[in-house]
Amino acid sequence: MSRLAVVLFNLGGPDGPADVRPFLQNLFSDPAIIGLPAFLRLPLARFIAHRREKSAQANYALMGGGSPLLPGTFKQAGALQDALSDSADEVGVFVAMRYWRPLTDETARQVADFAPDEVILLPLYPQFSTTTTASSLKAWAEAYAGPGLVHTVCCYPEAPGWIEAQTKAIRAALKKAGDQPVRVLFSAHGVPEKVITGRGDPYQAQVEAGCAAVAQAAGLSDWSICYQSRVGPMKWLGPSTPEAIEQAAADKVGVLVVPIAFVSEHIETLVELDIEYAHLAEELGVSPYLRAQTPGTDRSFIRALADAVRAARRGAAIQPFGPGCGGDFSACPCQNRRRVA
Repeated sequence: MSRLAVVLFNLGGPDGPADVRPFLQNLFSDPAIIGLPAFLRLPLARFIAHRREKSAQANYALMGGGSPLLPGTFKQAGALQDALSDSADEVGVFVAMRYWRPLTDETARQVADFAPDEVILLPLYPQFSTTTTASSLKAWAEAYAGPGLVHTVCCYPEAPGWIEAQTKAIRAALKKAGDQPVRVLFSAHGVPEKVITGRGDPYQAQVEAGCAAVAQAAGLSDWSICYQSRVGPMKWLGPSTPEAIEQAAADKVGVLVVPIAFVSEHIETLVELDIEYAHLAEELGVSPYLRAQTPGTDRSFIRALADAVRAARRGAAIQPFGPGCGGDFSACPCQNRRRVA
């Protein structure tokens, strides 16, 4: 019997108020987030973490003081392990967080102790971005010194099970609207435009392709794409989610916000969408204001992850599950691999 290790990557979140500042410092110290030389980036990260600590603590307090991302990810890991239980191999599913515990180096040691024959790297970011997937994979490559043939699933923006899970969540939420006119807003986490134009990042294209696939599957006629979590003075992808809500108010329709880039509940869904943007919608008279749930341990989504693992074992060293970039993006790891070959 061979051993298979599956590593789920996510960003992580603070466990409690005391963890907020070091979490933020880890986040902003990442060159994938702030692309400055270390002698400038690290002091800036400390300054940003100090300045944003209290406001971030206040937001996490609305969720009990810490992030629910880790327990939610462990539930997904358990569900995925169950879904892979039909394998003749011994399967271990591990969780590696980028900016808070369990950090990548800790998980890398756990996987090495497991002594796998194969390792499948499976980011919980459906769309590839240099700010998320690439950063997590780079950290893993630097940390892991154990055995095993490594395969990587770089993205799955149009994987059938992912599309099915999103479609189910949308239909469930729309039932609450009754006969009222509702616009579906696919809200993805924003990135600065220079990430797309300067790095050749496929994130925006994959968001757009995935949203179009979900809209078709769900039979949507009134939908649009927007981006949340904009910070700082740089130009970000748009329109922003608040701008999209304002447009819905002008058009006198309700909204259903779908967090299309998130696979589990955390601060961007439970606070930003459910509290901050809900308050904005109320002020603007947007009714109803609805929000689709993230996939979590939805059977279709977990099946998609399990299918991605099985496909990765049969495929190239790094590949998407389902359609990938669909274009020539310099940051795409699959295309980079083909260029080198």
